Amino acid sequence: MASAALALTGVCAQAQAAEGPVAAKAASGTSARAAVPAHALTGYWQNFDNGATVQKLADVQDQYDIIAVAFADATTTPGEVSFTVDSAGLGGYTADQFKADVKAKQAEGKSVVLSVGGEKGAVSVNSAESATAFADSVHAEMQEYGFDGVDIDLENGLNSTYMSQALKSLSQKAGGGLVVTMAPQTIDMQSTSTEYFKTALAVKDILTVVNMQYYNSGSMLGCDGKVYSQGTVDFLTSLACIQLEGGLDPAQVGIGVPASSSAAGGGYVAPSVVNAALDCLTAGENCGSYKPAKTYPGLRGAMTWSTNWDAAEGSAWSDSVGAHVHALS
Repeated sequence: MASAALALTGVCAQAQAAEGPVAAKAASGTSARAAVPAHALTGYWQNFDNGATVQKLADVQDQYDIIAVAFADATTTPGEVSFTVDSAGLGGYTADQFKADVKAKQAEGKSVVLSVGGEKGAVSVNSAESATAFADSVHAEMQEYGFDGVDIDLENGLNSTYMSQALKSLSQKAGGGLVVTMAPQTIDMQSTSTEYFKTALAVKDILTVVNMQYYNSGSMLGCDGKVYSQGTVDFLTSLACIQLEGGLDPAQVGIGVPASSSAAGGGYVAPSVVNAALDCLTAGENCGSYKPAKTYPGLRGAMTWSTNWDAAEGSAWSDSVGAHVHALS
């Protein structure tokens, strides 16, 4: 995930309009895709062992509605990605078992997406050719493993023109119900002029949710022009406001946080703080010193890095935040 988080946990090199009715049949050949819930919990599942609890996909906690599989790897072709189950790192977990687990999660109404990037990620989409390669290769992995879509977690630069082109092309290939998520760093969403924000707005018609990483950040400007420090409810609410007032629909905004203090270099907050931020944004309650001028009851929900670090803490994060997200009205 965020650079310091992945650096801290020592990832090895090889581990590198969404809402709506169920699609009748996806063009990718996967089974019909379930609609993402109006209020959803997203969790990253680690396709590697870095000291957190090792999970098979089947072990991912039931609270998670969107499971982002981390990560796809870059190939020698610009823009192209590939995915391989880290069988050795996951105790002999096979590709066939993984595919079966994807189907089982989907049968429970969950969405499973392939995450591209991470701190170690070297995927670059900066030309028409690489955009085509990205769309073609992600679509191929969707067909191979049954993924419902893609998560964009590029932390080493993003070109809005060509990433937007790639995602629109992927949407045409994959058909209805494609799930597109993003996990920008805080600096990437400070202004609508940044490449990440421009990408989100350019693909707004097919974008499911932007779960910004509210950690490994330091202090940032809130939408009121004041400086807020990470690790506080004000940091979560005032930065979410930038996205909410910058053109994204509330259903396209989620709060991304670490599942434990071990999962990131800084910015961890207790689940109760996440829940307070959700209350503040959706109902104007439990705010800190910053209180938004209006409420956003359609806010999508929250995200965490990672389901594995959550499991290492007895699933305390998903038990608390997941229940809170699903109780939003």
